[in-house]
Amino acid sequence: MSKRTMSHRPGTSILRKRAAVVAAGFGMSAMLGTGAAFAADSAQGALPGVSTASVAAQATAQAKAAANAHQAAAKKAASWIDPVKNYTLSAGYAQGGGMWASGKHSGQDFAVPIGTNVMAVHGGTVVKTGGNGAGDGPAYGNAVVIKHANGTYSQYAHLSRVDVHVGQTVSTGQHIAQSGNTGNSSGPHVHFEIRTTPNYGSAVNPVAFMHSKGVHV
Repeated sequence: MSKRTMSHRPGTSILRKRAAVVAAGFGMSAMLGTGAAFAADSAQGALPGVSTASVAAQATAQAKAAANAHQAAAKKAASWIDPVKNYTLSAGYAQGGGMWASGKHSGQDFAVPIGTNVMAVHGGTVVKTGGNGAGDGPAYGNAVVIKHANGTYSQYAHLSRVDVHVGQTVSTGQHIAQSGNTGNSSGPHVHFEIRTTPNYGSAVNPVAFMHSKGVHV
């Protein structure tokens, strides 16, 4: 019996040592796990601050961009421009000549190649389009008339193509047609008028009017 007891105790001691080592291992693992969890929590705690700052910066940038876009749109809506770019002025307002039914030229001519982009000089609503001067007579060829909010009308004539329709709303600088040489025309150009009504006979000096709007024709 005593030998068996003696042989059992060393085994018990070894088992206890193994248990202690395993327990120590679990303890270290637990400690390391806690440390890892703490590090993760610290990292996660830092992320919301960085993310919030980033979102705030993006929101500020987007708000600034939106404000700039709004200001640009408002400025564009309030502005007036020439009906074409890269032009040469030809016949002027009230210029005499046998080419015009009234004996006096009723607008300002902008000499440009056929197919040049013709733009709305200001935002408004298209009220007349088509051949026969959009109803003002064959001398104008293809034409467009736009009504503006201040009660004036702009007319564009001798067009090769009309790309808007009656009732359409257009903005400043929007493409409305292509220049041409239709109607009573001595060469490719855009005949431009500012009128007090949509019809022939109500034209005013377009150059003086455009100067009053800050456009130096």
